[in-house]
Amino acid sequence: MLIPGLSAIADNYDALLCDVWGVLHNGKKAYPGVPQALANFRAKGGHVLLLSNAPRPSDALPAMFENLGIPHDVYDGILTSGDATRLCLASHELGTRCYHIGPDRDLALFDQTGVERVGENDADFILVTGPFDDEVEGPEDYRTQFERLTARGLPLICANPDIVVERGERHIYCAGALARLYDELGGRTIYFGKPHGPVYGIARERLAGFAGKAVPDRRILAIGDGPLTDIKGANDTGIDALFITGGIAAADCGDKPEAPEEPRVIHVLERAGVSAIGAMPRLVW
Repeated sequence: MLIPGLSAIADNYDALLCDVWGVLHNGKKAYPGVPQALANFRAKGGHVLLLSNAPRPSDALPAMFENLGIPHDVYDGILTSGDATRLCLASHELGTRCYHIGPDRDLALFDQTGVERVGENDADFILVTGPFDDEVEGPEDYRTQFERLTARGLPLICANPDIVVERGERHIYCAGALARLYDELGGRTIYFGKPHGPVYGIARERLAGFAGKAVPDRRILAIGDGPLTDIKGANDTGIDALFITGGIAAADCGDKPEAPEEPRVIHVLERAGVSAIGAMPRLVW
């Protein structure tokens, strides 16, 4: 189950669908060894698509990754849940007036969509990209408001199905935590990103573009730290998954993030109802 590095299995795959937050970086800097691992995989002819549940368009991310220590030449491209969300907004399927819950840094989602941001009383639907202030807020801060909104029957788009992510040494709530509460209150929720199927169809198309031909599912490896997002999404779409134990599930996988305990790793995956072909604490070669 535990493997020493990506090199142990790299020859079995032609492409990686690699999660970002918790695998490549912790929100403040890249993890040691990650850029070299991706570079080595590409050097042997493989392709790397970064598959992120970031609730903003992918064209905003390369500069941020560069600042975190992840150079643009270690991956072929980026696909985010924000990309898929913007396609939905532009379709006007749910209307053209949106009440947005989330920080201003996510406002690029609305560019060229023809969707207007309005107050909750005038909205056709809700878009959640995260708490307004993820440093201090969580889903319970929205319960009273969500009770009002679900009573009106407003659909909610979740642009990031993640529940929590690491920021440095802390865990912060994501849009998925708010959407889960909306579900529990009886609201209609539409998710974009892992583990939901549509983003994997787009990912396959992107990989085919990089490779010049379709990449068979058996030659694609998904890498992630989220059992219920990265690993479940891979399982559901029929591709292999590599579990990074040092991310969001680190405390459950062992007392030391750098030394996961195999029985505990297996328990984490079984508890989530998912499986992986291997696990390692960090993405290294």
